[in-house]
Amino acid sequence: MAHRIGISGITGRMGQLLAEEVPAVGAALSGGVGRAGSGKPAPDGVTLWPDLAALAEASDVVIDFTHASTAQATAAAMAKAGKPWVLGSSGLSADDEAAVEAAARSIPVVYASNFSAGVNLVLALCERMGAALPAETYDAEIMEMHHRQKVDAPSGTAVGMGRAVAKGRGRKLEDVMESGRHGHTGPRKTGAIGFAALRGGQVVGEHTLIFASGTEHIALTHRAFDRRAFASGAVRAALWVAGKPPGLYSMMEVLGMA
Repeated sequence: MAHRIGISGITGRMGQLLAEEVPAVGAALSGGVGRAGSGKPAPDGVTLWPDLAALAEASDVVIDFTHASTAQATAAAMAKAGKPWVLGSSGLSADDEAAVEAAARSIPVVYASNFSAGVNLVLALCERMGAALPAETYDAEIMEMHHRQKVDAPSGTAVGMGRAVAKGRGRKLEDVMESGRHGHTGPRKTGAIGFAALRGGQVVGEHTLIFASGTEHIALTHRAFDRRAFASGAVRAALWVAGKPPGLYSMMEVLGMA
């Protein structure tokens, strides 16, 4: 029997792509719930459920690309439903992530800053480069650009890159992160990981990690041209997580890289 995959946020831009990707891999689309404020109908022929509890009941796995503001309520609802959850919303706070971790104690959860296979390969390289290039001599800077409608900054993927560099250096990103420099900031702190966020047009996503020393610069860049890369990765994660024991999983594990 085909896996039944439900989509929270099915009326959003990513939700509509997910609705196309699910049947493309031979899974069954069990329906979805709309993204708050989208004002859009569900794709033709797709069941629109009244709430997340009803969607989870009709599904084997739920994919969630909605908004950070819904993360805590969704975590509680998915834990109560006892169904696997694939979470792709970005901009989660520390409290939001704590709620996700709490849910993962009773259900399997795949939570990733980006579901693209290419981005996750880049994240693995970020960690290795962070470990190989000493913070005392190589300054790490991350620059990202997205479409003008994006509401959070820096992006989840940029934060993921920063976390990977920090992990490679044996640090926590929260202790070394510098974001949104403005005014008289003084000299750059040794070991800091800097962020710059650009917004404009309809850029799907561009991320560049730069290591700058006194003798060389190294740049690692990923550019996304189609959101379908994220949708296909999330569906891959939904198929992978079905039947897994409770726990918090990453896209690295889905790809067999962890």
